[in-house]
Parts: sequence; structure tokens; C-alpha cells
Amino acid sequence: MAAKDRIGKASEAVLGSEYLKRLMEDEQLRDNLLAAYGAARSAYGRVSNGKPAGKALMEDRKLQRELAEAANALKEASFAFRQPPPQPKRKGGLGRGLLLLIVGGVLALALSESLRSKVLDLLFGAEEEFDYSSTTMPAAEAPAPADISAA
Repeated sequence: MAAKDRIGKASEAVLGSEYLKRLMEDEQLRDNLLAAYGAARSAYGRVSNGKPAGKALMEDRKLQRELAEAANALKEASFAFRQPPPQPKRKGGLGRGLLLLIVGGVLALALSESLRSKVLDLLFGAEEEFDYSSTTMPAAEAPAPADISAA
């Protein structure tokens, strides 16, 4: 019974671990860790080929490159752990489609005069064309004012 309790507690701790959840959900993090493991394993194989480790580190360019790759992959994995978990992408796209439709409509109205006049006619009614004719008679010319200095 005690072993069963320990297993239950251990499984709860594993399931509650944010790191493990993150590792299961984030594919890029897994890729970085796998790349670091592969590069480190290859570097270990080169170091353990019989040469002294110090000499191999100083002279073997391929070993240096593999160690740099492992360090870079670990750095990226560490950075990914510190970042907030990626948000799942929404499948919808209704908002993006609606925005595209609105922008397209505004551009069409701005660029097409005939479409613009049709929309204005639908909204405010058709424009009435009329000829202006005045009902008043033009004023007769008034006589020029008399010269005031002569008086």
C-alpha cells in the first residue's frame, strides 16, 4: 500500500509539473532539446576516441562546432522555457475576413465614382436634377451719384 501511495504522489507531481506540460505542448522546445542532445552526444563520441580531452578541445574543429551547436540549442531551449507558453491559434478567422471585407468595400467606394453614386442614391435617394430659373426681374441700373463737391 505504501508503494502505491508513493507512485500516486509521484505521478501527481509529474502531471502537475509546469516544465513537463511545457515540454509536451511546445514542439520547438522539444526540437531544441533534441538538437542539443544529438550535438552533445556526437561531441562526447569525439572526445572519448582516445585522445586527451584537453588536446581534442583545442585542436578538433568539428568537436568545437558540435559543442557550440549543443550550447546554442540549450540556450534556445532555456529561452523558450522562460517565455510564456504559446497561445493556441484560433481556427476561426471570421474577424480577419470581416476586416478584409470592410477594407475592400471602403477602397471600392473611394476608387469607383459610379459605385459611390449608387451607394449614395440608395442611402439618400436619387438626386433630383433641376434647372434654376429666377422669378425676379433684374434690378435696373441706378443713376450715378451726383458730384457733391459742386454744390
